[in-house]
Amino acid sequence: MSALLFCCSQWGRFAVSIGYWDDPYIQHLVRPSKERKAPEINRGYFARVHGINQLTKAFLQKTECHCQVINLGAGMDTTFWILKDQDLLPSKYFEVDFPMIVTRKLQSIKFKPLLSKPILELHSEDTFQIDGHMLDSKRYAIIGADLRDLSELEEKLKKCNMNTQLPTLLITECVLVYMTPEQSANLIKWAANSFGTAMFINYEQVNMDDRFGQIMIEHLRRRQCDLAGVETCKSLESQKERLLSNGWETASAMNMMELYSKLPRTEVSRIEALELLDEMELLEQLMKHYCLCWATRGGSELGLEEITY
Repeated sequence: MSALLFCCSQWGRFAVSIGYWDDPYIQHLVRPSKERKAPEINRGYFARVHGINQLTKAFLQKTECHCQVINLGAGMDTTFWILKDQDLLPSKYFEVDFPMIVTRKLQSIKFKPLLSKPILELHSEDTFQIDGHMLDSKRYAIIGADLRDLSELEEKLKKCNMNTQLPTLLITECVLVYMTPEQSANLIKWAANSFGTAMFINYEQVNMDDRFGQIMIEHLRRRQCDLAGVETCKSLESQKERLLSNGWETASAMNMMELYSKLPRTEVSRIEALELLDEMELLEQLMKHYCLCWATRGGSELGLEEITY
């Protein structure tokens, strides 16, 4: 699973390197890839980043940034730095991932001023707390924990001053599918029950019952990546039902081809000019097997249920 995460990070770095979107921080966290990524992968990654960014910004605007964001399975994500540059930083931004992955990220932050300086600028003390598996500062925390162990997760988040009274956005990207259905349901339920006002964003596979989905599963198995939770990825309806049956009040979902069709036309023209795509059909097949889901609980006074893509 961690090998796949680093592979996905490299896809992101490659897409940034050829101009799909701007991210001056990813090069300091992710090594360059030795191989060129296929255009359909790059366009799919662009749609993923754009979709999650739009929903995240909508939440931050609705709450006027008086909120917290918890990225579960964050890997080498750079959103904290980008939101700071955009003056859209929440009251506190949390990241959680396996200790091994967190250790690698913390090493980069420690020795690269472009990453550490923005954290220090927001911190009232001379130094922030950092050890092998955790960083805690006034506005940013990185925690090494297993998302399947909810008592440990909650304990470590509270130690870093997670505030259950604040509106909270939780984000998972290709994380739940690696957990058993019971484990992911428990995590989703914990997220719904822990905060009075919250939003949950999930990006992962969908329509995995058809032939193309089976080929995807077989391909990942050959790379020692077993999708333990793939049975919850049957359809957009099954994705929404998982959220609604585990404590969330509203749920929406769309496949990534539908999202791609809603992207600003100027952006689509720009990214499609970056690389020649021979097989549009392959892009469509791929995009129809990933989806973006979002759910809300409480927050009617903020209009959270109005957030859509």
